[in-house]
Amino acid sequence: MKNFSLLLLLLSILFQSCFSYKTVDYNNIAIDKKQKVEVLMLNKTSVKGQLVSKNDKTMILETKDGQGTIAIEEIYDVKVRKFSFLKSAGVIVGSYVTVAIVAVASVVLMFGL
Repeated sequence: MKNFSLLLLLLSILFQSCFSYKTVDYNNIAIDKKQKVEVLMLNKTSVKGQLVSKNDKTMILETKDGQGTIAIEEIYDVKVRKFSFLKSAGVIVGSYVTVAIVAVASVVLMFGL
């Protein structure tokens, strides 16, 4: 059970770290992809959600609380969620190293080396 919990924890960390948010120009966001975005407002609050539509004056996002409309004048920065290969590879290598260290430590403790 302990090993299963450790494996579950490692997998959740692995899949969480595969994505990161990259800053993009508002005009370069593709609507047809229904991308996940993070919008930083001028009042320093941020909103995360899936892009439903956008035009010259507003952006509509689907969030946990429902759909929200954001005026372009209120937006400070827009970031699009992208897959990060380097982060994923780093987490995988880090996971293997961690498992190896735990395995060596358990052998040392088990045999008193």
